[in-house]
Amino acid sequence: MIVITAPTGNIGRPLLSRLLESAPAAGEELRVIVRDPARLPDAARGRVEEITGSHADARVLDRAFEGADAVFWLVPPDASQTPHDGYSGFTRPAAKAFAAHGVGHVVGVSALGRGTPVADRAGLVTASLAMDDLIAGAGVAYRALANPSFFENLLEEVDSIRDKGVFTDVVDADRKAPLVAVADIAAVAAGLLLDRSWTGTDSVPVLGPQDLSPNDLARIMTEQLGRPVRYERQSLDELHTTLVGYGLDGEFVQGVVDMKRAKDQGLDAGVARTPDTASPTSFEQWCAQTLKPAVHS
Repeated sequence: MIVITAPTGNIGRPLLSRLLESAPAAGEELRVIVRDPARLPDAARGRVEEITGSHADARVLDRAFEGADAVFWLVPPDASQTPHDGYSGFTRPAAKAFAAHGVGHVVGVSALGRGTPVADRAGLVTASLAMDDLIAGAGVAYRALANPSFFENLLEEVDSIRDKGVFTDVVDADRKAPLVAVADIAAVAAGLLLDRSWTGTDSVPVLGPQDLSPNDLARIMTEQLGRPVRYERQSLDELHTTLVGYGLDGEFVQGVVDMKRAKDQGLDAGVARTPDTASPTSFEQWCAQTLKPAVHS
Protein backbone atom coordinates (compact mmCIF):
# COMPACT_ATOMS: atom_id res chain seq x y z
CA MET A 1 0.00 0.00 0.00
CA ILE A 2 1.38 3.39 -1.08
CA VAL A 3 -0.10 6.51 0.50
CA ILE A 4 0.07 9.79 -1.43
CA THR A 5 -0.36 13.13 0.29
CA ALA A 6 -1.31 16.28 -1.66
CA PRO A 7 -2.44 14.21 -4.69
CA THR A 8 -4.04 17.18 -6.45
CA GLY A 9 -0.99 19.48 -6.22
CA ASN A 10 1.74 20.35 -8.72
CA ILE A 11 3.84 17.31 -7.83
CA GLY A 12 1.19 15.01 -6.41
CA ARG A 13 -1.01 15.08 -9.50
CA PRO A 14 1.66 13.84 -11.97
CA LEU A 15 2.88 11.38 -9.33
CA LEU A 16 -0.61 9.93 -8.93
CA SER A 17 -0.92 9.65 -12.70
CA ARG A 18 2.35 7.73 -12.93
CA LEU A 19 1.42 5.41 -10.09
CA LEU A 20 -2.00 4.71 -11.59
CA GLU A 21 -0.14 3.47 -14.68
CA SER A 22 2.53 1.45 -12.87
CA ALA A 23 1.26 0.37 -9.46
CA PRO A 24 -1.25 -2.30 -10.59
CA ALA A 25 1.43 -4.20 -12.52
CA ALA A 26 3.62 -4.07 -9.42
CA GLY A 27 0.79 -5.37 -7.25
CA GLU A 28 0.57 -2.11 -5.31
CA GLU A 29 -2.61 -0.57 -3.92
CA LEU A 30 -2.91 3.21 -3.72
CA ARG A 31 -4.44 5.39 -1.03
CA VAL A 32 -4.63 9.20 -1.07
CA ILE A 33 -5.18 11.83 1.60
CA VAL A 34 -7.17 14.63 0.01
CA ARG A 35 -9.08 17.61 1.34
CA ASP A 36 -11.45 17.79 -1.63
CA PRO A 37 -11.99 14.45 -3.39
CA ALA A 38 -13.79 16.27 -6.22
CA ARG A 39 -10.41 17.59 -7.36
CA LEU A 40 -8.99 14.13 -7.98
CA PRO A 41 -8.53 13.26 -11.66
CA ASP A 42 -11.23 11.14 -13.25
CA ALA A 43 -8.69 8.38 -13.87
CA ALA A 44 -8.39 7.87 -10.12
CA ARG A 45 -12.09 7.24 -9.51
CA GLY A 46 -12.62 3.78 -8.09
CA ARG A 47 -8.92 2.97 -8.38
CA VAL A 48 -7.61 4.58 -5.19
CA GLU A 49 -8.81 4.55 -1.62
CA GLU A 50 -9.70 8.08 -0.55
CA ILE A 51 -9.09 9.40 2.96
CA THR A 52 -10.71 12.82 3.23
CA GLY A 53 -9.06 15.45 5.40
CA SER A 54 -5.77 17.19 6.11
CA HIS A 55 -2.53 15.27 6.48
CA ALA A 56 -1.70 17.56 9.40
CA ASP A 57 -4.50 15.83 11.37
CA ALA A 58 -3.31 12.92 13.53
CA ARG A 59 -6.72 11.21 13.29
CA VAL A 60 -6.61 11.34 9.48
CA LEU A 61 -3.06 9.99 9.50
CA ASP A 62 -4.02 7.07 11.72
CA ARG A 63 -6.61 6.01 9.16
CA ALA A 64 -4.34 6.64 6.18
CA PHE A 65 -1.20 4.92 7.49
CA GLU A 66 -2.90 1.76 8.73
CA GLY A 67 -1.34 -1.06 6.71
CA ALA A 68 0.79 1.37 4.65
CA ASP A 69 4.14 0.23 3.30
CA ALA A 70 5.27 3.56 1.84
CA VAL A 71 4.25 7.22 2.00
CA PHE A 72 4.83 10.17 -0.29
CA TRP A 73 5.10 13.19 2.02
CA LEU A 74 4.65 16.77 0.83
CA VAL A 75 4.02 19.76 3.08
CA PRO A 76 1.73 22.28 1.39
CA PRO A 77 2.89 25.92 1.55
CA ASP A 78 1.19 27.91 4.31
CA ALA A 79 1.98 31.62 4.36
CA SER A 80 0.02 32.06 7.58
CA GLN A 81 2.61 30.18 9.67
CA THR A 82 6.25 30.53 10.57
CA PRO A 83 8.63 28.37 8.51
CA HIS A 84 9.29 26.06 11.48
CA ASP A 85 5.60 25.55 12.20
CA GLY A 86 4.83 25.22 8.51
CA TYR A 87 7.30 22.34 8.05
CA SER A 88 8.23 20.59 11.30
CA GLY A 89 5.02 21.55 13.10
CA PHE A 90 2.93 20.22 10.23
CA THR A 91 5.03 17.04 9.99
CA ARG A 92 5.33 16.12 13.68
CA PRO A 93 2.04 14.14 13.79
CA ALA A 94 3.13 12.22 10.70
CA ALA A 95 6.51 11.33 12.22
CA LYS A 96 4.69 9.83 15.21
CA ALA A 97 2.25 8.00 12.93
CA PHE A 98 5.05 6.54 10.78
CA ALA A 99 6.47 4.87 13.88
CA ALA A 100 3.12 3.88 15.34
CA HIS A 101 1.95 2.14 12.16
CA GLY A 102 5.28 0.65 11.12
CA VAL A 103 5.56 2.52 7.83
CA GLY A 104 8.74 1.27 6.23
CA HIS A 105 9.57 3.83 3.54
CA VAL A 106 8.92 7.56 3.14
CA VAL A 107 9.73 9.78 0.16
CA GLY A 108 9.53 13.50 0.98
CA VAL A 109 9.71 16.71 -1.02
CA SER A 110 12.56 18.86 0.27
CA ALA A 111 15.22 21.22 -1.07
CA LEU A 112 18.83 21.51 -2.10
CA GLY A 113 21.27 23.18 0.24
CA ARG A 114 22.30 20.71 2.93
CA GLY A 115 26.01 21.05 3.61
CA THR A 116 26.42 24.46 1.98
CA PRO A 117 27.75 27.42 4.02
CA VAL A 118 24.37 29.19 3.89
CA ALA A 119 22.13 26.21 4.71
CA ASP A 120 21.53 27.33 8.30
CA ARG A 121 20.27 30.76 7.25
CA ALA A 122 18.21 29.89 4.20
CA GLY A 123 14.73 30.52 5.58
CA LEU A 124 12.19 28.11 4.12
CA VAL A 125 14.94 25.76 2.97
CA THR A 126 16.45 25.59 6.46
CA ALA A 127 13.00 24.71 7.79
CA SER A 128 12.59 22.04 5.11
CA LEU A 129 15.93 20.43 6.03
CA ALA A 130 14.88 20.37 9.69
CA MET A 131 11.71 18.55 8.59
CA ASP A 132 13.89 15.93 6.89
CA ASP A 133 15.75 15.37 10.16
CA LEU A 134 12.45 14.97 11.99
CA ILE A 135 11.24 12.31 9.55
CA ALA A 136 14.58 10.50 9.60
CA GLY A 137 14.34 10.37 13.39
CA ALA A 138 11.10 8.39 13.13
CA GLY A 139 13.07 5.27 12.22
CA VAL A 140 11.80 4.93 8.64
CA ALA A 141 13.86 4.49 5.51
CA TYR A 142 13.73 8.01 4.10
CA ARG A 143 14.62 9.69 0.84
CA ALA A 144 14.41 13.47 0.71
CA LEU A 145 13.94 14.77 -2.83
CA ALA A 146 16.44 17.65 -2.83
CA ASN A 147 15.02 20.08 -5.35
CA PRO A 148 16.11 23.45 -6.72
CA SER A 149 13.56 26.06 -7.85
CA PHE A 150 10.83 24.83 -10.18
CA PHE A 151 10.18 25.93 -13.75
CA GLU A 152 6.54 26.15 -12.66
CA ASN A 153 7.33 29.14 -10.42
CA LEU A 154 7.27 31.20 -13.60
CA LEU A 155 3.57 30.48 -14.02
CA GLU A 156 3.00 33.00 -11.22
CA GLU A 157 4.32 35.64 -13.63
CA VAL A 158 2.33 34.71 -16.72
CA ASP A 159 0.43 38.01 -16.74
CA SER A 160 3.63 40.04 -16.50
CA ILE A 161 5.32 37.97 -19.20
CA ARG A 162 2.28 38.30 -21.48
CA ASP A 163 1.53 41.98 -20.90
CA LYS A 164 4.99 43.46 -20.24
CA GLY A 165 7.50 40.90 -21.45
CA VAL A 166 9.07 40.91 -17.98
CA PHE A 167 9.74 38.42 -15.18
CA THR A 168 11.42 39.20 -11.85
CA ASP A 169 13.55 37.59 -9.17
CA VAL A 170 16.22 38.75 -6.73
CA VAL A 171 19.26 36.80 -7.96
CA ASP A 172 22.03 38.15 -10.14
CA ALA A 173 21.05 38.08 -13.81
CA ASP A 174 24.05 35.91 -14.73
CA ARG A 175 23.97 33.50 -11.77
CA LYS A 176 23.50 30.01 -13.16
CA ALA A 177 21.67 27.47 -11.02
CA PRO A 178 19.78 24.21 -11.46
CA LEU A 179 16.05 24.34 -12.21
CA VAL A 180 13.61 21.46 -12.54
CA ALA A 181 10.17 20.57 -13.90
CA VAL A 182 7.75 19.19 -11.31
CA ALA A 183 6.95 16.26 -13.60
CA ASP A 184 10.56 15.12 -13.27
CA ILE A 185 10.31 15.25 -9.47
CA ALA A 186 7.17 13.13 -9.66
CA ALA A 187 8.96 10.60 -11.86
CA VAL A 188 11.80 10.19 -9.36
CA ALA A 189 9.31 9.88 -6.49
CA ALA A 190 7.36 7.19 -8.35
CA GLY A 191 10.49 5.16 -8.95
CA LEU A 192 11.45 5.24 -5.28
CA LEU A 193 7.96 4.36 -4.08
CA LEU A 194 7.66 1.38 -6.42
CA ASP A 195 11.18 -0.02 -5.90
CA ARG A 196 11.72 0.03 -2.16
CA SER A 197 15.00 -1.86 -2.09
CA TRP A 198 16.68 1.19 -0.51
CA THR A 199 17.38 1.53 3.19
CA GLY A 200 18.57 4.18 5.63
CA THR A 201 18.33 7.93 5.13
CA ASP A 202 19.63 9.95 2.21
CA SER A 203 18.80 12.82 -0.12
CA VAL A 204 18.10 12.43 -3.84
CA PRO A 205 18.94 15.56 -5.85
CA VAL A 206 16.74 16.27 -8.88
CA LEU A 207 18.65 18.92 -10.82
CA GLY A 208 17.18 19.25 -14.30
CA PRO A 209 19.40 18.86 -17.36
CA GLN A 210 21.46 22.08 -17.04
CA ASP A 211 22.13 25.15 -14.94
CA LEU A 212 20.47 28.33 -16.19
CA SER A 213 20.69 32.01 -15.27
CA PRO A 214 17.82 34.51 -15.39
CA ASN A 215 19.34 35.88 -18.58
CA ASP A 216 19.34 32.36 -20.04
CA LEU A 217 15.67 31.99 -19.10
CA ALA A 218 14.84 35.31 -20.76
CA ARG A 219 16.62 34.28 -23.96
CA ILE A 220 14.89 30.90 -24.13
CA MET A 221 11.46 32.39 -23.36
CA THR A 222 11.99 34.97 -26.10
CA GLU A 223 12.79 32.18 -28.57
CA GLN A 224 9.95 29.91 -27.50
CA LEU A 225 7.24 32.56 -27.14
CA GLY A 226 8.18 34.52 -30.24
CA ARG A 227 8.17 37.82 -28.32
CA PRO A 228 10.80 39.72 -26.30
CA VAL A 229 11.09 38.70 -22.64
CA ARG A 230 13.56 40.29 -20.24
CA TYR A 231 14.60 39.85 -16.64
CA GLU A 232 14.28 42.57 -14.02
CA ARG A 233 16.16 42.12 -10.77
CA GLN A 234 14.19 43.04 -7.68
CA SER A 235 15.89 43.99 -4.41
CA LEU A 236 15.35 41.91 -1.29
CA ASP A 237 13.80 44.96 0.38
CA GLU A 238 11.33 45.30 -2.49
CA LEU A 239 10.45 41.62 -2.23
CA HIS A 240 9.91 41.94 1.52
CA THR A 241 7.65 44.96 1.08
CA THR A 242 5.62 43.27 -1.64
CA LEU A 243 5.04 40.11 0.39
CA VAL A 244 4.16 42.00 3.56
CA GLY A 245 1.67 43.97 1.47
CA TYR A 246 -0.12 40.71 0.70
CA GLY A 247 -0.78 40.29 4.42
CA LEU A 248 1.47 37.25 4.85
CA ASP A 249 2.91 36.17 8.20
CA GLY A 250 5.99 38.26 8.97
CA GLU A 251 8.21 35.28 9.83
CA PHE A 252 7.10 33.47 6.70
CA VAL A 253 7.99 36.54 4.62
CA GLN A 254 11.41 36.70 6.24
CA GLY A 255 11.80 32.98 5.48
CA VAL A 256 11.16 33.64 1.78
CA VAL A 257 13.59 36.57 1.75
CA ASP A 258 16.29 34.56 3.53
CA MET A 259 15.82 31.68 1.10
CA LYS A 260 16.13 34.01 -1.89
CA ARG A 261 19.24 35.61 -0.44
CA ALA A 262 20.80 32.20 0.13
CA LYS A 263 20.04 31.11 -3.43
CA ASP A 264 21.90 34.18 -4.69
CA GLN A 265 24.80 33.11 -2.47
CA GLY A 266 25.04 29.62 -3.97
CA LEU A 267 22.58 27.59 -1.90
CA ASP A 268 21.71 25.34 -4.87
CA ALA A 269 25.28 24.93 -6.11
CA GLY A 270 26.46 22.26 -3.67
CA VAL A 271 25.60 19.13 -5.71
CA ALA A 272 27.28 18.06 -8.94
CA ARG A 273 25.11 17.10 -11.87
CA THR A 274 25.64 13.46 -12.85
CA PRO A 275 23.54 10.98 -14.82
CA ASP A 276 21.94 10.06 -11.48
CA THR A 277 21.09 13.63 -10.39
CA ALA A 278 20.10 15.08 -13.77
CA SER A 279 16.49 14.96 -14.90
CA PRO A 280 15.33 15.06 -18.52
CA THR A 281 12.91 17.93 -19.09
CA SER A 282 14.68 20.96 -20.58
CA PHE A 283 13.49 24.52 -20.10
CA GLU A 284 12.87 24.71 -23.85
CA GLN A 285 10.56 21.70 -23.65
CA TRP A 286 8.77 23.08 -20.62
CA CYS A 287 8.23 26.46 -22.28
CA ALA A 288 6.75 24.84 -25.36
CA GLN A 289 4.51 22.44 -23.44
CA THR A 290 3.45 24.54 -20.44
CA LEU A 291 4.44 28.21 -20.49
CA LYS A 292 3.53 29.02 -24.09
CA PRO A 293 -0.08 27.74 -23.80
CA ALA A 294 -0.47 29.66 -20.52
CA VAL A 295 0.83 32.91 -22.00
CA HIS A 296 -1.34 32.56 -25.10
CA SER A 297 -4.50 31.64 -23.21
